[in-house]
Amino acid sequence: MSYVKYEQKDFVGVVTIDRPKALNALNPEVLNDLEAVVDAIDAEKTRCVIITGAGPKSFVAGADIGAMRTMTKDEGRAFSARGNAVFRKIEKLPMPVIAAVNGYALGGGCELSLCCDIRIASENARFGQPEAGLGITPGFGGTQRLARTVGVGKAKEMIYTCRNVKAEEALSIGLVNAVYPADQLMAECMKMAERIAGNAPIAVRQCKKAVNLGLQMDIDSATALEPELFGACCDTQDQKNAMTAFCEKRKHDPFVNR
Repeated sequence: MSYVKYEQKDFVGVVTIDRPKALNALNPEVLNDLEAVVDAIDAEKTRCVIITGAGPKSFVAGADIGAMRTMTKDEGRAFSARGNAVFRKIEKLPMPVIAAVNGYALGGGCELSLCCDIRIASENARFGQPEAGLGITPGFGGTQRLARTVGVGKAKEMIYTCRNVKAEEALSIGLVNAVYPADQLMAECMKMAERIAGNAPIAVRQCKKAVNLGLQMDIDSATALEPELFGACCDTQDQKNAMTAFCEKRKHDPFVNR
């Protein structure tokens, strides 16, 4: 891919938006490359994914304003729908996804981080939804996922004011899970990814499904879903091996995703 790189590191896949001269801004070509990379992830051998941006300044600085400037109503609708479709694919990946936010995460960049399960930021990270200051709304899910992540009041404040949020504030409002110096960010994200990958893959994926689907349900439906996923795990080789090892007070064998 021209604008998106992929590297497999054991059970962890690393996706890098690679357009640093444009601060990794999203245009149709980047979205196409990102979708192709996501579609090609091997679910059998990948237990966690990290998404980051190339260069020291930016995760993704937003959608490409030059590409949007002359869009008609129909073209704008199609571009927004395209971005939403690609980000929804990321959100629906069966394995957890970590956003390693290494700089500006504005507009589409903030929205890209929000479709990931976990966000880890460098100290120089900046989050924001500047769209209203450019005459548009957030178009890649920001009006929906931001409110679900930080609460309705804080999301409305960020969207209406277009104010950028620094890393420490992002941590305080629950937008990110942790903040690290820039030179430690990828190592810390990899450490978390490897810890996730070290757990039973089927169980982790069922946990993700339970949380994501349950949040869209009433509590009765959600607590009816959980036993189904719990029961499915009880039919796996990994569950039998791990619980047998626990009862025998020994370390279990590596999980085999079966």
